[in-house]
Amino acid sequence: MGVVPTQRETEALTGAAPAPAHADDRARAHTTLPGSSLAPGSARALVRAALTEWTGLALPGADRLTERLAQDIALLVSELVTNAVVHAGTDVELSCRLESTGTVVVEVTDRHPARAPRDADADTETPEYGRGLRLVAALAESWGVTYRRTAKTVWARLTPAGEDAAGHEGLTAPERIAHDDPVLGDTLRLAGILAPEPRGADGDRDWLGRGALSFLAEASDLLAGQLDEDLVASLTGQLVVPRLADWCAVWLEDEVTGRGWTGAGGPPARPARVWHSGEHLVEELRQALEKEPPRPPEVTSPGPRPYPWPGAALGPHGAALAYRLVAGGRPLGTLVIGRAGLLRFPDEVTGLVEDLSRRVALAIGAARQYARQATISAVLQRGLLPGAVAEIPGVRTALVYEPCDKGGPSGDFYDVFPAGHGRWCFAVGDVQGKGPEAAVVIGLARPWLRLLAREGYGVADVLDRLNQLLLDDATEAADAAARAFAGPVAPGDGPQTRFLSLLYGELTPYEGGVRCTLASAGHPLPLILGPDGSVRTAAAPQTLLGVVEDETYASETVDLLPGDTLLCVTDGVTERRNGSVQFDDGDGLAHALAGCAGLDADLIAERISRLVHDFGTRPPDDDMALLVLQAE
Repeated sequence: MGVVPTQRETEALTGAAPAPAHADDRARAHTTLPGSSLAPGSARALVRAALTEWTGLALPGADRLTERLAQDIALLVSELVTNAVVHAGTDVELSCRLESTGTVVVEVTDRHPARAPRDADADTETPEYGRGLRLVAALAESWGVTYRRTAKTVWARLTPAGEDAAGHEGLTAPERIAHDDPVLGDTLRLAGILAPEPRGADGDRDWLGRGALSFLAEASDLLAGQLDEDLVASLTGQLVVPRLADWCAVWLEDEVTGRGWTGAGGPPARPARVWHSGEHLVEELRQALEKEPPRPPEVTSPGPRPYPWPGAALGPHGAALAYRLVAGGRPLGTLVIGRAGLLRFPDEVTGLVEDLSRRVALAIGAARQYARQATISAVLQRGLLPGAVAEIPGVRTALVYEPCDKGGPSGDFYDVFPAGHGRWCFAVGDVQGKGPEAAVVIGLARPWLRLLAREGYGVADVLDRLNQLLLDDATEAADAAARAFAGPVAPGDGPQTRFLSLLYGELTPYEGGVRCTLASAGHPLPLILGPDGSVRTAAAPQTLLGVVEDETYASETVDLLPGDTLLCVTDGVTERRNGSVQFDDGDGLAHALAGCAGLDADLIAERISRLVHDFGTRPPDDDMALLVLQAE
């Protein structure tokens, strides 16, 4: 974590945290948090919920959980988790337990390879790590670090207001520290752990004293979950100006190529965002900063470095600092802050901005990861679906396709394509699951459907071969996984079974109608709407593809006469829920289709889609595909 606890803070640097005073499992909360910008907020929510539950259950010691102690616990957990996420970059385990004395013990474990503790007598910290755990040390009654071969745990104990010594009655732990050690107490006030004493008009110390850690916690919540790096940069400016500086700027760079810096013969780097407390100075400041972009140092650390004061835009006097934005060891950009009329920034401001810069870098890294995943998903989605639906002579076609998750590959797919010799084929399918596994199955199924159809195979033969293809592919994947894994495979870690429900058919137009041969493999059955409003099913149910070895499928043939409409849907339509009721309960889809008599294909697709959406009070939670084929 980067901070050296003094001997007074803990005498057991390599020891484990104290055992609980009682074995009541209800007095313990435990969770694993992903190493992302959302982790600190999730950790605070868990702790608040646990404290509320313990109080409601009247557990031993819960009567001493004051609001002030709860706030201290939330802030401490936020700092521990933030440090773990930023410096270790792994998933984080959080444990919080209540002792019968009212003491709360917090443990945060990361999976970063452990390193030997530094000199316990040292009273300083490595500059690039900021002040986070020094504040933890001051806030907690005792704390320490447990080093293991594959993990590292930081633990801390927070005690309620004590009555254990003269002059300590009713004081919190930080207040007792300040009572016994005025110098350390002043540090706590500057850090925002204790309210400031009246000290005149020192604006920085007064603001910081009222809530530095609260500011960082709120900043974490604001930045976490932002999925656009430019928005993160904009929020950073609003957080810094005017609280901590008169102006600031954020440069963003490509984490792989370093684009964004001035290169030999290249264009000058441009700051992504620039703010000034005086809006009329923003453009002039931007132009000055573009002439003097920050240069990436050889060593990437978030610690502040001097930055040339842009005197041409803001006058001759002022101080400016540059902070590298680094997440997961990768440089993402630079944050520059400045204030007029100073020779140097106060230490309490530089430390606070350093802690803030870590959160900004974490949020930018998360936004970039999301953007990469969204781009990959969009490319996959485009490759898994046809570029256009083929036009079929004598058939009107309408399609509704609505993936539930806009950021990932859908499990539903469709296709309408010419198969040659006066034949056209159509398919509506649904893969078990979503995301990459679904994309693999669709990437197999759709090209093979086209290939087999154009090779002249009939509907039943196509399903037979596709079924065997999925089974063979799943077997090969399982064999590959068995060779790759040296140890036992945890549930969910191995290759997933690849099931596919599919409605597949072949259309052959002739004078006066369209001959349709089709088969349904574990899929919602297709419906035919006649001009008179009658509705009937057009296929018999059969087994899912990819389940039974050597399964033999059968097809059925119907003639679609002018005005007949074939409706094909996925289970996102039939299983749309309103409470415990599904859309297709009591033949709901057939009744809805009967009400579409006399409408053309486009209006039928639009009406069924609207009825499905209106059926539930919440947005659909499954992908939906709907294909309408109407004989003219």
